[in-house]
Amino acid sequence: MRFAVAIPQFYADGEFDPVAFRHYFSRIEAVGCYDSAWAQEGTLGSGPQLSPVEAMTYAAAVTSRLRLGCVVFVSTVHSPVHLAKSLASLDQLSQGRLDVGVGTGGPRRPFSAFGVDGSRYAARFSEGVRLMKSLWTTERVTFDGEFWQLDGVAMEPKPFTKPHPPLWFGASAPAALRRAVRLGDGFFGAGSSPTAAFASQVGTLREELAAAGRDASRFPVAKRVYISVDDDRDRARRRVNEGLESIYGRRVPSIEEAAIAGTVSDCVRSVQEVIDAGAERVLFTALHDQLEHAEQIAADLIPRLQG
Repeated sequence: MRFAVAIPQFYADGEFDPVAFRHYFSRIEAVGCYDSAWAQEGTLGSGPQLSPVEAMTYAAAVTSRLRLGCVVFVSTVHSPVHLAKSLASLDQLSQGRLDVGVGTGGPRRPFSAFGVDGSRYAARFSEGVRLMKSLWTTERVTFDGEFWQLDGVAMEPKPFTKPHPPLWFGASAPAALRRAVRLGDGFFGAGSSPTAAFASQVGTLREELAAAGRDASRFPVAKRVYISVDDDRDRARRRVNEGLESIYGRRVPSIEEAAIAGTVSDCVRSVQEVIDAGAERVLFTALHDQLEHAEQIAADLIPRLQG
């Protein structure tokens, strides 16, 4: 098992504290049980969320051991050329400590806000991933796609990681899971997916891996878990629900159901269910008191989960 924490990103105007940010990562690296830290993307919305690339870059500058990732970039609404350049640069700056999560974002994204026609969003997503891989691995790229065309174009430097940083796919529907098997290096279950839904996704994923002749042991599975640990169960649930409402802009019962809240014993039991459902890495995402949660999880939850 591997365990990860969230990169702090939620700050209202003027609230960011560089000293506290550095201290957070100093403590995370010191406790030693976390292998990585992950951002998430939310370009539009009322929740005050810093951009993932910039937050990851800052995190790279104040850490030396942790891997750094984002789950997920909604790459459908990005220029794959610009995104490939940013991520290759960050992989160089972090000396190969980058993981990249990508997802389509689904059909209800405000595509017009990004100048994108959403009628072919899945095809656009797949083509964009293929183009990024080409830019990362080919000396000069000639690409004749439906959405993008390049003729003998170079992008340097390539990523520090060869052939490129691991690509984790966020997915839920069977077609998206098939796409993950075809194009990706791993699967990352969403924090908004209840454990039962995640278990079903893992089952479908393993069927698709077998059908494609891919070794499931070389295709890691992870899951984000929104969590609030508190001796007062009601307070824990209330605080995690308030955090989720801030992220998603409204109350969503299915997402609240997916979050884990309660005492240490409650949380150990619920996280163990996520592991039993197929998670090989758990990304703990506290929506309040992030450092305190990271230290308590390291001291009180992880030893029991590893036992």
